[in-house]
Amino acid sequence: MSKTLKIYIAVLVFILALVLIADHDQPKPIDWRPTYSVNDKIPYGLYVFDKEINGIFKTKVERISTMTPYEYLDSKYDEDTLVENYKIKGTFINISESNAIDEQSIKEIFYFVSHGNNAFLSMKTFPRYLLDSLKIEVNSDFQGASDTQVWLANKKMKARKYSFPETIEDYFSKIDTANTIVLGYQGKLSNKKIINQHVNYIKVPYRQGYFYLHTQPVAFTNFHLLKDKNYQYAESVLSYLPKGDIFWYTKGQNNESISESPLRYIFSQSGLKWAWLFFLIGMLIFIIFNAKRKQRIVPILKPLPNLTVDFTKTIGNLYYQEGDHQNLIDKKIIYFLEKIRNEYLIDTTKLDDNFIQKLHHKTGKNVTNIQELVYLINEHRKSYHGSLEEDLIRINNAIEKILN
Repeated sequence: MSKTLKIYIAVLVFILALVLIADHDQPKPIDWRPTYSVNDKIPYGLYVFDKEINGIFKTKVERISTMTPYEYLDSKYDEDTLVENYKIKGTFINISESNAIDEQSIKEIFYFVSHGNNAFLSMKTFPRYLLDSLKIEVNSDFQGASDTQVWLANKKMKARKYSFPETIEDYFSKIDTANTIVLGYQGKLSNKKIINQHVNYIKVPYRQGYFYLHTQPVAFTNFHLLKDKNYQYAESVLSYLPKGDIFWYTKGQNNESISESPLRYIFSQSGLKWAWLFFLIGMLIFIIFNAKRKQRIVPILKPLPNLTVDFTKTIGNLYYQEGDHQNLIDKKIIYFLEKIRNEYLIDTTKLDDNFIQKLHHKTGKNVTNIQELVYLINEHRKSYHGSLEEDLIRINNAIEKILN
């Protein structure tokens, strides 16, 4: 291991140690995100409620965490009996910051309720299809920094009020008073008097079943269940639900998804997460600097010049300048026939029709051009003396047509 690499590793370890020492005594910041996840122990998670729900209902509680409400309820619908109905009976519940149920599932929940079942939905933003179908409206009202007081409409429970620090009120601004039953209220405490009283919990009949709608899902979070006696309010709200099995939809709370990464546990722990990130950074630095030292410049090698061609051009120019056209023509013919023998393995002793046909088949050149070249070569060999310069040009052009 080189000295430089040892220095890099030592610096990296030193920085990691500084981070761990600085972070050791720092309190972990509180995560106030409203996740409404059964796996979260943060203030607005549902971890405590998930652990206590079986004790609250004392009946069968089935968690729906891998399917949508439509997929789950549709799988429980029995079409084989004479009177079609669901194989299950009870109450469907969902607690979330805002609507996490798709429209197709909402329609299936309506069908489930119409067959004598119930649905409890506690959220700040309800599905538009549900509001329109039940003829209700929800409004939000910011009332300053004072606590929100919540209580139930039941005379036995009305005297008990519970304090919530949230400053935004979500309430039912319009309901069908002829059919809707008010179960709970909320308001602001001012000079020991309740002001801005609004409805936050209602019971709405739908065919053979009921919808229980609640606008304060924070009542079921870890923060409120563990604060003072606010857990009594959550128990009282759920006490209105009929006895029977509970089908709790926990999938997709605020787009929650469970990571399938093998590193999910490492990233869930702050210390392990930072250790992993520093390891990756260190490996990246090592690769960059090590590659820089190992990689050498590849020299550009110029191709060797074709000296034979240069030599031939020089000799040709020499003969041409001397005016020895006869000798130059002979050299051209010798070069051509030598090339034909070496590359195409054709006998050049006799330049006749047989030679012409073989050369034509092997080179694919125009047979007329081959015939013209053979004619010129034979005429030159007969010691035909015309213009040697013209003969040189004609023979050279004819050879170029065959060789190029």
